[in-house]
Amino acid sequence: MPLKRLTIAGKINTLITVLAVLAGLLVVLFTAQREYDYQRDELVLQVSAAVAGRPQLQAILYFNDEEQTDASLQQFMGISPAVKYAVLRNSVGEIIASRARSWVDINNLPRFSEARRDVSATDNSFSHWRSRSVDPAYASLARVTGGESMTSLAVPILSAINPTVRDLTRRDFGAALTDPGEARSLFVTGYLEVGIAGLALRAQTLPALASSAAIGLALVAFCLIVARITTRRITAPLGELARVADDIATGKQTELLKIRGSGEVRDIAAVLNSMISGMHREKTRMHTDNRLMSLKVNERTAQLSEREQELTLAVQQVSETQDRLRHLAYFDSLTSLPNRRLFTEQLTLLLRLAARSEQMVALLLLDLDNFKRVNDSLGHRVGDMLLREVSARLASSIRESDVLHRNAGNEPSQIDLARMGGDEFTVVLNQLEDLAGAELVASRLARKLSQPYTLDGQEVVITCSIGIAAVPLHAHDVEGLLRAAGAAMFNAKKEGRNRFLIFRDDMEGANLERLRLETDLRNAVSRGQLRLHYQPQIDVQTGSVTGAEALVRWQHPELGTVPPIRYIPLAEELGIIDEIGEWVLRQACRDLTELRSRGHELRQVSVNVSALQLSRDFVSVVADVLEKNRLAPDSLVLELTEGVMIDNDDGAMRNFTALRDLGVQLSIDDFGTGYSSLSYLTRLPLSELKIDRSFVQGLDQGTKGGELVRGIIAMANSLHLNLVVEGVETAEQLAFFSEQRVHAIQGYLFSAAVPVEQLQGLLSPGHFAARIDDIQAQDSGDAAGMEQA
Repeated sequence: MPLKRLTIAGKINTLITVLAVLAGLLVVLFTAQREYDYQRDELVLQVSAAVAGRPQLQAILYFNDEEQTDASLQQFMGISPAVKYAVLRNSVGEIIASRARSWVDINNLPRFSEARRDVSATDNSFSHWRSRSVDPAYASLARVTGGESMTSLAVPILSAINPTVRDLTRRDFGAALTDPGEARSLFVTGYLEVGIAGLALRAQTLPALASSAAIGLALVAFCLIVARITTRRITAPLGELARVADDIATGKQTELLKIRGSGEVRDIAAVLNSMISGMHREKTRMHTDNRLMSLKVNERTAQLSEREQELTLAVQQVSETQDRLRHLAYFDSLTSLPNRRLFTEQLTLLLRLAARSEQMVALLLLDLDNFKRVNDSLGHRVGDMLLREVSARLASSIRESDVLHRNAGNEPSQIDLARMGGDEFTVVLNQLEDLAGAELVASRLARKLSQPYTLDGQEVVITCSIGIAAVPLHAHDVEGLLRAAGAAMFNAKKEGRNRFLIFRDDMEGANLERLRLETDLRNAVSRGQLRLHYQPQIDVQTGSVTGAEALVRWQHPELGTVPPIRYIPLAEELGIIDEIGEWVLRQACRDLTELRSRGHELRQVSVNVSALQLSRDFVSVVADVLEKNRLAPDSLVLELTEGVMIDNDDGAMRNFTALRDLGVQLSIDDFGTGYSSLSYLTRLPLSELKIDRSFVQGLDQGTKGGELVRGIIAMANSLHLNLVVEGVETAEQLAFFSEQRVHAIQGYLFSAAVPVEQLQGLLSPGHFAARIDDIQAQDSGDAAGMEQA
C-alpha cells in the first residue's frame, strides 16, 4: 500500500515530538556528563586524600619495602573499580613498583616527563590517552564509545625529611610526622600514579542516566498530549475546508461557502468562493469556445489541402537526402575517399572474381607514423588538413596500371584507395604477377608521403609504415587479408617505422601474443593479478630500516611473473599506466598503514611515478590517498625519472610545487642515466636523490667510476638532498659508501624485493644490525689477511 501523506496536524505533532525528543536527549546527555565529571572529581579527591593520609609512603619509598609497597598499591587499587592500575615512582619518575588489572599493559603508559612538563613539583598532574586494551567487562560499552579513554593521575608524595640523606631510620620519619613544626621545608620523595578508566566511570553514571532518561520520556509524553489537543482545535476548520475543496473539484459544490472562522480560515474560504465563481465563468466561456471551434475546423480543412501539396515536395527532398546519406555512409566525410564499409563490400566482390580467374590481388595498409604528435602539438584542425593532403598525394601517386579500375560516374565505385579510419589508408593492387610490383608501389608511395607538407604556415614532415599482404598467398578473404596486412604494418612500425614489409607467417603469432598480453594487462588490476613487493632501505650506521621502495609485479595466471620491462612500456602505450600507478600508490599506503598498526616502525614508502600520471588531478589523488590512510605527507616519497623532470611543462612544475606544499617528498630515480643537464636540480623541489645501480657497478671499473660517484655524492650534499644508493650487492661497495657517509643503502646485499608479509620480519629491531656487523667484520678480516700476506 502507498504511504499516506502527513496532514498538517500530523506534521505539527511530528515537529513537536522531534523537539521533545531532542530536548530529552539533551537532558540525558547533560546529566550523564555532569555525573561523569562528578564521579571523576570525587575519585581524584579520594586518591589525593588517601596519599595525604598515608604518610608512611615516604618511608616505604625510602626503604623500598616490597611487602608494604605491594600492600599500599593494593589499597589504592581498591579505592574504586575505575582505578585500573597504581604505580609508585621515585622523585625522577622511575617506576619503583606497580599493580594493574590483568588486561592493562603497564609498559605502554604515557611518558611521565611529558605529563609533568608544565606542572609544579607539589601539584597533581593529569594526562589523558587512548588505550588499545579494554576491560572485558566493558567491551560492549567500548564499541559504543569508540574505545577506552584512560586518565593518569600523578600525586606527589611529600616528606619533611630530605630523601637524599643517607642512613635515615624509620624513627627519623616517625619523628618528622609527630613534630611537623620542626620541618622547615617539604621534599618530593616520589609520586603515586593511578590510571582511571573512562568506561568504568561512565558505567557508574548509568543510574543517574536512567533517572534522567525517565524524566526525558515523561517530557516527551507530556509534549505529545499537549500537541494532540492543540492541533485538533487548530485543524478542525481546515478539515472542513478540505472537504469543501474536494466537492469543488468534483463539481458538487456550486453554492458559495459560509464557513465560520477567522484569520487564515476566513482567507481560505474567500479563495474557495472565488474559485466557485471562476468555474461558473469558465463554463460560460467554454460554451462560446465550442462554437468558435466549429468555425476553425472548416478553415483547417482548406489548409490541409494546401499541406498535401507541400508534402509531395517534401517526399522529393527526402529522396534526395537519402542519396546524400548513402554517400555519407560509404565515403569518408573528411577526405571523400571510400570508407571501410564500401571498401569491405567491394573488396569481397573483387576477391571472388580474382579467385575465379586465379589472379593475385595485393593490399597495402598504410599508417602514418607519429600522427598523434601532430594532433597534440599543432591541433586537430592541422591534423585534418594533413589527412586531406595525404589522401590527395596518394590519389595522385597511384597509376592507372596499378589499380583495379576507375569510374568517371557521379558515384565512384573504385576501391583502389580508401580511408579505413584515423590515419590508416588502404591501396588495392589488381592483376599482379608477383609481389615485386606491390613493393615498387609501396616504395613510391612512401617517398611521396615523406616529402614536407606546409600546413597553416608550418612545415611538417611525416612518414608512413606499410604492410603488404596478397590473395591467395597470405589469405583468402577480406578479414584475413586485412589481418595479415595489419600484422605486417605493425612489424614495420616495430622495426623503426618509415618502411614497408610483406607479411610472414611468424608475424601473426607475435601480434596475437601482443594482443593477448594487451587484453590481459587491461584486466590485471580488476582481476587482482598485480602484487607489490618491497625492497628495504637500510641505515648502515644504525641497522634500522629507514624506508622501502614499492615495486609492482604482475602475476599472470598462465605466463607466471611477467617482468616489468615487458608490460610497463605497454601500459604506457595503452594509456592504462595511470590506473596501474594509482593502484600502486593506494596499495602502498594501505600496506604502510597496516604495518604501522601491527607495531612495525617504517618511516616512509617510495612509489615510482610515470610521466603519464602527472595530470591535473594527480595532486588531489595523492592528498586523498594520504587522508584516507591517515598518513603524514612525509611518509610518502614519489620517485620520478630525469626524463619526467626535464620534459614536463609548467603544469607539471605546478604539480611538483603542490606536492612539496602538501608535504610529500620528491626523489629523482636513476640519476645520471638519462640526461646530462643538471640545472633542474636547482629548479625542482627535490628532497632525495637515488644513485643508480649502474654507477654502483661502475665502482669495479677503476678509479674513474669511484670519482664519478664521489662527485655525485658531493653535489647532493651541497644541495642538501638525501642520498639513497640502490643496487649494492657486495661488501666492498658497502664499505665504499660507508666511507663516503652515505647511510641509506638498498640492494641484494641486504634483501631483494619481498612481499609485504616477508617485509614484516625484516622490520624487527636489530634484524639488519647483526648482518652489517658480520659484513664489516668479514671485510676487516679480509683486509687484515691481505696486509699479513
